Amino acid sequence: MSLKHINPEGMFRSPAFSQGVLVDGPGRLLVVGGQNGVNADGHMVSDDLAGQTRQAMRNVLAVLKEAGATQQDVAKLNIYLAAGQDANEGYAAAAEVWGQVPTAITVLQVGSARPGVLVEIDALAQVPEKA
Repeated sequence: MSLKHINPEGMFRSPAFSQGVLVDGPGRLLVVGGQNGVNADGHMVSDDLAGQTRQAMRNVLAVLKEAGATQQDVAKLNIYLAAGQDANEGYAAAAEVWGQVPTAITVLQVGSARPGVLVEIDALAQVPEKA
C-alpha cells in the first residue's frame, strides 16, 4: 500500500496539505467517522477551538491506531468548523497533534448537530495489510 501525494505543476503547493492523494496497493479502506473534542467520558474537553481541535485529532489518531494505521495512511481529512471560527487557529492546533504530514483536506464552516461543538473531523485511510 502506498500513498502518492499529487501536487500538479502550476497549482499552489502547501507544506500543510496535498492537492490530492492517490491510494495504491493492497490494503483496506478505513472510514473514520466525525470526531469532535470529547474525551472518553463523552464530555467536551474545552470551550475553545484549539482545545477541541487537539482532542478531535487525538480521537482520529486513536481510531487509526486501533485499525492498524497512522496519519501516514490517511488519504483525506474533512474538517468542519462552526461558523465564525478561525481556520488558522484550528490548523495550528491540529498540527500540534497531527504533525507535518501533508494530507488532502477540505475545510468547511457549518452548523453542528451538537451544541458547543466547534470542530468535527473525519478521515479516509488505507490500512496496510498485515505481514
